[in-house]
Amino acid sequence: MTPSTPIQDLATQWSYARKLYPIYFEMAREFAIDVKPHAELEAMVDTPGKETVEQANQWIEQMDNSIQVHQLRQFLQTSSLINLEGLTTLLQHYLTKQNKNDATRDKVDFLLVQYFSQIAPAGLEDTEVDLAFVAQQMEPVLGPVELKPPVWLNALDRVLDSARKCKNLDELLHGGVLEQGRKAKGLAGDLFYLPVALAAFTRFGYLMRRAFFRLMLGDLNLILDGLTELEDKGVTTIDCRRAQFSAQEPIIRLRMICQSWKVMFQAEYSSGSPLRMLVDLRASVEHALGRGKTADGKPAAKAANAPAAAVKPAAAVKAAPPAKPAASPAGKPVTAKPAPAAAKAAAAAGNTAKPLARPAAAPKPAAKPAASEAPEFEVSGSSEWNSDKK
Repeated sequence: MTPSTPIQDLATQWSYARKLYPIYFEMAREFAIDVKPHAELEAMVDTPGKETVEQANQWIEQMDNSIQVHQLRQFLQTSSLINLEGLTTLLQHYLTKQNKNDATRDKVDFLLVQYFSQIAPAGLEDTEVDLAFVAQQMEPVLGPVELKPPVWLNALDRVLDSARKCKNLDELLHGGVLEQGRKAKGLAGDLFYLPVALAAFTRFGYLMRRAFFRLMLGDLNLILDGLTELEDKGVTTIDCRRAQFSAQEPIIRLRMICQSWKVMFQAEYSSGSPLRMLVDLRASVEHALGRGKTADGKPAAKAANAPAAAVKPAAAVKAAPPAKPAASPAGKPVTAKPAPAAAKAAAAAGNTAKPLARPAAAPKPAAKPAASEAPEFEVSGSSEWNSDKK
């Protein structure tokens, strides 16, 4: 069966539905998707009739239409239900769908990179990630790939070259690099599903992740160094309103937040709120140090050498109590647990013993992006970045 061949056999359809059901049902709870449990799938019936299989397919289709791209990404980063087998099941499901839209393509794109990230050998260098290597590694889900890439796929290498030239996260997010990648994917149309194109986009997404991580960690290290320099000058608070913090944000609190980001940052490299916050926080620190420019483009004033007025560190924000797990009796609507907002930085910083899975954010939660603004890419689910693995 090729990646684009629809599944005709009822037994195979039922087998896929049984594998997908626990994943999708948990996503319905996670994201408050209004869908009723499917009794036969709940009972894991072995040999259902044709009507039952068709109803199960309708249930799966309803979930496919309800799950947004960014929700799938977030869930795959945080759920213990997802292992390599789960990724393979999801990939095969989306690849064999008869009617594929842009959302299906984006889900496939992310799943491919997530799968490759799981199986990539430790210590892999960027130069080793050529198309032949990726095609070989992805053969379990793509089948044999004929390595004759069409000329239009060369655009991906040009985007990668632009990403490698970026000096900081701001350049990557707002310099047009990501838009070039999206354009290449959009222009592919149905050709995106050619095995050689799927392998090429897998390679592209994986290498873009690595470029993103290097820049993100570079920015975080510069912020932490800047905070140390400010503390050495006796400064205790800085104006971080541009990053959605307060006008007198305690440096000690910013340091804890950055450390939690450094360990736990599970973010998408798009212009989403959490990453804009990181970029703006770096700008705020540089402004406090008298470097760079203010939000209105004017040169920043030099930081005062005299100690700023002492400000008591903000009290640790208590994490919200976990939602009670919802029961799932067959025939009753799923009671969902709402997904947290862009994560609570202060709570994360004060609870390092149990790392959170979602990105830290400002005290005021940033709204989730709408479906049309869903982040384009997301990093893999490892709790701490390792350049050898990404």
